[in-house]
Amino acid sequence: MEPTAVIARVAIVAVPLLVAVVLHEVAHGVVAYRCGDPTAARAGRLTLNPLPHVDPIGTVLVPGLLLVTSLAFGSRPMFFGWAKPVPIDPRWFRRPRLDGLLVALAGPGTNLVLAVASAGALGWLVGRAEPGAGQGVLAALVAQSLVINCVLAVFNLLPVPPLDGGRVLAALLPAGAARSLRRIEGVGLVIVLLVVLNTGILSTLVRPVIALCYELARQVASLVGG
Repeated sequence: MEPTAVIARVAIVAVPLLVAVVLHEVAHGVVAYRCGDPTAARAGRLTLNPLPHVDPIGTVLVPGLLLVTSLAFGSRPMFFGWAKPVPIDPRWFRRPRLDGLLVALAGPGTNLVLAVASAGALGWLVGRAEPGAGQGVLAALVAQSLVINCVLAVFNLLPVPPLDGGRVLAALLPAGAARSLRRIEGVGLVIVLLVVLNTGILSTLVRPVIALCYELARQVASLVGG
């Protein structure tokens, strides 16, 4: 593969992934701040500058290994990664259960909004393109953004702590059950990764979400194309 093609392929993955994980974490911090918790703001994490959010493993190493593996073997890559979690202190919340629920939903909700926006942008680009010209770099970029944000939203909503879905479930459960659920937080991510990597559950859950976004893109393309 030509060096220019490799750089383009890396950028098509890296740019939307970085945007998705940074905005995911900033959304958690912004909502927490609105709910009375200044921790993320004081730590300088309510910024769109990606550097404070970069996690060496989740933002660089894991996505890089996945991409290099796909380039080396010519396979379809699996895109996955995460940013450094913003610090949240629930003791500041004015309405602990409701505020905790809103903060947990903020990240996946942002990814879903980005997926829908990417679908709209993809439809607009394809609808305006001449026949056969709708698969340019920009269209590939927003198509990748659509997929990445759908995967991140669905993965983070799995109901196991420390994922956002686990925190949503804890906010909805009675206090005793919520405390029991939080006890598995230390090993929860390991359990989730083992299940996801050894089963098709994530692809099964995310496929309908991606299909809905692509259907939206088709509808937008037909409207733009007239």
